[in-house]
Amino acid sequence: MKIHLVLVAGLAVAGVRLSAQQCTGSASVQGVCNRAIDALKTFHPAAGIIVSGGDPSLGTAKALGGFGHFFVSARVNAVKVAAPNPDTTSGPQTIHGFVPAPVVEAGVGVWPGLRGGMLAVDALFSATLVPTHAVDKLSVDSGAAHVGSMALGLGFGARVGVWSGMFPIPAVSLSVMRRSLPRLTYGQLAASSLSSGDAFDFSTDVKATNVRVTAGYHLPLADVAAGFGFDHYSSAGRLRYYDNPPFSSVATVPFTPSENRAVLFADAAFHLSLASLGVELGYQTGQDQHLSTNYSGFDPKSGHFFGGLGVRVGL
Repeated sequence: MKIHLVLVAGLAVAGVRLSAQQCTGSASVQGVCNRAIDALKTFHPAAGIIVSGGDPSLGTAKALGGFGHFFVSARVNAVKVAAPNPDTTSGPQTIHGFVPAPVVEAGVGVWPGLRGGMLAVDALFSATLVPTHAVDKLSVDSGAAHVGSMALGLGFGARVGVWSGMFPIPAVSLSVMRRSLPRLTYGQLAASSLSSGDAFDFSTDVKATNVRVTAGYHLPLADVAAGFGFDHYSSAGRLRYYDNPPFSSVATVPFTPSENRAVLFADAAFHLSLASLGVELGYQTGQDQHLSTNYSGFDPKSGHFFGGLGVRVGL
């Protein structure tokens, strides 16, 4: 069953604030605009964590150990999302669902570091697919990177080993990634203000900068790791709606939001004969979104739980 979710950007305390002052027209028209902006605000951090996840190397914290070592993992991230319903005929209600995103991640050792693996360096890469067909009215812009109907986001970064680990002291690493999703469009504005169809549409991209500090152990049956991090999400997009019914004049509201969130995560990779089976659970902290109204079943200050399941191979 398709879920009616708005995969776009919103704003943060440090970002450009979208507010009722940017919504023009009658009270009912401003209500449409405000509902759309509320949906943008609430889903922006969810879109960010969908593309980001937690540990950049599923189940492990240790640097690879220099040239000749590598890993490749394929996982599916999923985020539990709640957002105001963009259907303005349904009242101030909330929609809920899980948004999945297949992710391929890879890393190669660049430098083995000093004694004990200190300052070992890895290069990190990622590719994320967002299945737009699973989200009603969501599509990839024609000029954006995509694979079929799935938006293709790319990422790159580096990991530095702080310590390779020697029990009971865990391996510790610091990583920085830059990830993005291409421009997505939600909805299709009705042919006129009197026509049936969507009351608004919008398009946006999503860019995420991820910093992660991870500690973990290599055990006989599994690698285990846990960590924390900080994310910065930014976007550039626009919202369109009819601002003067019954006339068909269209108002365009640009938005360039910016938001910071903290992330906690724990993961494990269980050793199989040729690969490892990894699982991850995490939480992205919340903050007040300053919505225009109260929505049934929705806490504007709540964070997002996320998870991932995948397979990792490496040397």
